[in-house]
Amino acid sequence: MPFHGPELIIIVVVALLIFGPKRLPEMGSAIGKSIKEFKKGMNELTASKEEKEEKAAAAASLEAIEREIAAKKAAASAAEAHQPEVEVSNNEVKVD
Repeated sequence: MPFHGPELIIIVVVALLIFGPKRLPEMGSAIGKSIKEFKKGMNELTASKEEKEEKAAAAASLEAIEREIAAKKAAASAAEAHQPEVEVSNNEVKVD
C-alpha cells in the first residue's frame, strides 16, 4: 500500500508534533540505518545458503569423479588379471 501525497503530509505533521523538529531528523537517520542493517543481514543469510548449496554440489560432483576413477582402476585391474602371461626366452614362447 503506497502512501499518496495527502496521507504522507498527515503522517509527517503528526510525527513533527509528537517528536519535535529536533528529534525528527535523528529518528529518520536511525530508521534508515535500521533498514540498511536489516537488508545487509538478509543478504548475508541468503548468500550463506547459496554458498552451502554450491559446496554441496561441488562435493557431489567430486564424489562422482572419484567413483568413476575407482571403477576405471578396478576394470583395468580385472583386465590385467585375465590376460595370460607370456615369457620369451631363447626363441621359446611359454604361455601360462
